[in-house]
Amino acid sequence: MTSAQSTVHTASGDISGTVEGTGVRAYRGIPYAAPPVGPLRWRPPQPAAAWTGVHDGSRFGFDPIQLNEPAARGSLAPGMSEDCLTLNVWAPASVPSGGAPVLVWFDGGGFTADSGAKIRTDGTHFAKRGAVLVTVNYRVGVFGFLAHPALTAESPQHASGNYGFLDAIAALQWVRDNIAAFGGDPKRITAFGESAGGAVVAALLISPLARGTFDQVILQSPGSFRPLSPLADAETAGLVAGSDLTAMRAMTAVELLPLNAKINPAVRGLTIPRPLRTIIDGWSIDRDEVDAFRSGTFAHVPAIVGSNAYEGGWFTANIPVRTTEKLRAYVADNYGDMVDEAWSYYGADADAAVERAVGDAFGDAQFSYGARSLAKEISKRQPKTFRYLFTHAGAHTSNPPVHSDDVIYVFGNGTFDAADQRVSDAMMAAWVQFAATGDPNGPGMPAWAPYDSGRDNYLTFGGDMTEGSGWRTKSLDFIERFYAARA
Repeated sequence: MTSAQSTVHTASGDISGTVEGTGVRAYRGIPYAAPPVGPLRWRPPQPAAAWTGVHDGSRFGFDPIQLNEPAARGSLAPGMSEDCLTLNVWAPASVPSGGAPVLVWFDGGGFTADSGAKIRTDGTHFAKRGAVLVTVNYRVGVFGFLAHPALTAESPQHASGNYGFLDAIAALQWVRDNIAAFGGDPKRITAFGESAGGAVVAALLISPLARGTFDQVILQSPGSFRPLSPLADAETAGLVAGSDLTAMRAMTAVELLPLNAKINPAVRGLTIPRPLRTIIDGWSIDRDEVDAFRSGTFAHVPAIVGSNAYEGGWFTANIPVRTTEKLRAYVADNYGDMVDEAWSYYGADADAAVERAVGDAFGDAQFSYGARSLAKEISKRQPKTFRYLFTHAGAHTSNPPVHSDDVIYVFGNGTFDAADQRVSDAMMAAWVQFAATGDPNGPGMPAWAPYDSGRDNYLTFGGDMTEGSGWRTKSLDFIERFYAARA
């Protein structure tokens, strides 16, 4: 073991960090790409300019432009700006001679919000366990995912949209090139994320541009495995921004931000493509996710993938369905001529049961189906594929746990009671062990068998932390049949 210095040298220049009370070194607000402003708005990320002197790594960079101010989202960023392409590194005070495993986090937020400066994703506890933890800002909303005919026309690759996704690739390449300076092992990089961040990681697996930028993946509640929007459809949706590209680039961020709501429907469709997220642009993503995974055209790296017991419960307040009549219409809108079978899984006999039915329908379609499908397809080609189900209900979770309830436990950032701490310790230990070895099993840890689609098995992170199987199998099988009928 060697003691690392608090000032490190990267390809762009020197960066000073802070040594915190735990002995962890933290480096905040590091530019990994040039500011995507002015003529660089709606262009792929460009290399960060080198600097002289020492970059102050004591403060977070700006969050990407999004609806709510940082403080309202639990972020410590000083504000929001299009100049947001920064990352943050937490590293152990002492590192092994071969370097520490590296985990790179992509935050969720429906592709319209994200932050690498959230209190709940502070990387201190990962660093205390011997890993290097990186959090990344990537462009979101119309700043990160607007496709438009004029943007496609000016692109040498004849592509538009996916700028935020290209940011993620650029960040991983920066980590590969520079993380050794912080004590990380550039040959052991795990990309991980939750929700939209999990979907970013799924897209990294299938992207020809992302090859070689990571070695393993962890996908938490990934919004994946539904059809992606083709470029032409996303371009049509992007026309709400206007037709004059020069005028569009001259618009202020304040003027552009409301376009998110004009492109995204107020109530999300469960089974239809969304244009304001990763799309099939023909360059960074050249085919539909489902086709890529089922054909084996993806990076066959070790993977952990999982979901929470009641994913959809977080979203029901924003879905205006409160009666059985409206529920029937909601199910029909999403499942068309298969509405009767869908009703057998997502129907309700009384208004009092409607909210739970909506939550089940949303959670299955948006997250649980994707998690199981990814486990099934990845495990066909990578034996080190592990599935989990987060069931813990405690001081910091709902009962049952809803979407994103797992994040605070993965990062260990809560005032936990004994039960909370036990679950958090188990998840952190598994994540770090996986990052180090490609396998989450280790001494004193719950036995976690690789995923077997025949058993449909998973490790439960909850009261018992033992193996379960067949969770919501019938309803997820139905969604699979629904998509197969439309293929």
